[in-house]
Amino acid sequence: MVEINNGKIEEIENLLNDTNRPLKERFRALFTLKNLGGPIAIEAIAKCFADDSALLKHELAYCLGQMQDASAIPHLVKVIEDKSQEPMVRHEAGEALGAIGHPDVVPILETYRHDPVVEVAETCEIALERVKWLLANKQNVKDDNPYASVDPSPPAETKDIAKLTEILLNEDEKLFERYRAMFSLRNIQTVDSINALGKGLKCKSALFRHEIAFVLGQIQNECSIKVLTENLQDANENEMVRHECAEALGAIATDECIDILNKHLHDDKQVVKESCVVALDMCEYENSPEFQYANALTNVQ
Repeated sequence: MVEINNGKIEEIENLLNDTNRPLKERFRALFTLKNLGGPIAIEAIAKCFADDSALLKHELAYCLGQMQDASAIPHLVKVIEDKSQEPMVRHEAGEALGAIGHPDVVPILETYRHDPVVEVAETCEIALERVKWLLANKQNVKDDNPYASVDPSPPAETKDIAKLTEILLNEDEKLFERYRAMFSLRNIQTVDSINALGKGLKCKSALFRHEIAFVLGQIQNECSIKVLTENLQDANENEMVRHECAEALGAIATDECIDILNKHLHDDKQVVKESCVVALDMCEYENSPEFQYANALTNVQ
């Protein structure tokens, strides 16, 4: 946790909650609070759940989960219990509870694994499995995730791409096991494993497709642009999936990605439109001299 005075946090909080500021600036304020951490930052983030932007609220929940601070649990429970919140926001609150992984979240996840909104129900089922897995493997949890994210499931133990692909695409397999295959394929980071992941964008579960898009964005390989673009351009696709495809293209940040995102800046779906705005800001950052310099320093052996 970064040390910073309360007045500065309040200043960042005010920016986060200022609806007159560009969304990209509010996102930067959010991630600044996430990186600062601590109960005051968590309270500042939680106040923004009254906002009108489903995309921003979804990102609030994501950040609270990534912070892995149990003091965020009451705020996330309130969100998942609020049926007026958009499904993608409630889903992210459930995933965040699983990311925190505290035993106290088990009862709420047990309740909402039966939610009538399928994305919420599936999320809580996976989150519950993650918490149970953590409790059963306290002494054997290894963090070999090259992306430093708190994932909805641990990776599968095998690195056999053919076997992992079989599990990934098996609609009869438990989602938790398919997620484990997904994260294992992500960690392998080869063209074959990335192409296997791309096939998941045609699976039945919207929640699953959205997570596939998320991990393709983490990998940032140009070979996934085609499949991500197909789902983004599909007006019949779930908006949660389309939003994640847009952000993945923003992370890949090639000229082709920028052209695709610009075409959807006036999309009929608000969350897709906003995702393209944020994704284009990501492209600008990924291609900035500052990022290139920082990346070069990171890769120095």
